[in-house]
Amino acid sequence: MIEFGFAPGDVARVRFAFSPLWEAVRSLRVLADPSGHALHLPWVRTVAPKLRGLDLAPLRALIPPAGYIPDFLTPPPGSPLPDFAAELARVAATPPATVAEEIGELEPVRAARAARAALAADPAATLDRVTGLLERYWEIALAPSWERVRDLLEGDVLRRTQALGVRGAEGVFADLHPGVAWRDGVLTVDREWDYRVPLLGRGLLLVPSAFVWPQVSVMIPPYQPMLSYPPVGVGTLWETAPAAPPDALAALIGRGRAAVLAAIATPAATTDIARRLGVTPGAVSQHLGVLRACGLVTGHRLGRRVLYARTAAGDALAAAGD
Repeated sequence: MIEFGFAPGDVARVRFAFSPLWEAVRSLRVLADPSGHALHLPWVRTVAPKLRGLDLAPLRALIPPAGYIPDFLTPPPGSPLPDFAAELARVAATPPATVAEEIGELEPVRAARAARAALAADPAATLDRVTGLLERYWEIALAPSWERVRDLLEGDVLRRTQALGVRGAEGVFADLHPGVAWRDGVLTVDREWDYRVPLLGRGLLLVPSAFVWPQVSVMIPPYQPMLSYPPVGVGTLWETAPAAPPDALAALIGRGRAAVLAAIATPAATTDIARRLGVTPGAVSQHLGVLRACGLVTGHRLGRRVLYARTAAGDALAAAGD
C-alpha cells in the first residue's frame, strides 16, 4: 500500500496536468498486451499495421508489460497545457548517469537482460535512440488521434477542478479509482509494496491518462509526487457514434439538441462533439448556443480552447429523459 500523507496546506497544492509523452509510453504497454487493455482494441487494430517496419525493440526493453518504467521516460508534466516536443526535450536532457541507474532498477527478466545491459552501458547513445524512436512512434501512433484523447483528458481536469473547489479533496478522490481511497488526510493507493510519502507542502500532481486504464500509476520522490489515473468517460474514447438520445428528451428540446446534451456527459470541445455525432461544428455551435442560453450547458476556457459541460440542470434533464 502506498500512502500519500497530506499536511494542512497540501490539499491547496493539488494540481492537474496531463502528458502526451505519458500517453505515448503507456500506449506501448497496450500494444504489448492488447488483451489486457481491451478498451483500446479499436486503436490497436488501427495503429498496429502502421507500425510495421519501425523497430520498437529498445522501447520494449525499457517499457515492460507491467511493473516499473524508468522514470526518466515519464517526467512529471511541467505544464497544464503540455507539448510533446517540449516533454521529449526534457527526456533528452536527462543526465546519462540517471538513465543508467534507472535502467538498472528494472526487474530482471532473462529475455531482456542483454538488451537492457547494452542500453545501460551507453546511456547517452540510448537517450538519442530512444527519443528519436518516441518521436517517430508519436507521429504514427498517437498524433492522428491526439485531439480526441486530449479532449477527454481536458474534460476530466475540468470536472475534477470543479469538484475540488466545491467539495475539497473528497470531491476529487471519491471516484478516482477503485484502488484509491481518501480518509483523514491520507490518500492510499493499492499496491503490492508499502511506502509512505509525506507530501510536506509539495502537494500532489494528478495526471489523467487514457492508456493507464484499467490501473493507476504513481511517482514518488525524488520526483514530484504524482498519481496518474483513468479519466471519466475513457470507456467511450474510441466509440464511433454515441447512443441515441432518449425519445422523451428529443421530443422536449429537439433531437439535435438532445444529442448534443447527451454527448457531453463528459466535458468536450465543439469539434469533439461534432466528431462524436458525425455533424458539422457549426451545427453543434448552434445547438450549444441554445442549450447555454437555457442554462443547460456552460463553457470553460482552457488555453485557446473552450470545453462545454452540462450544468446541474442539464444533468437533471438528461437523467429525466432516460
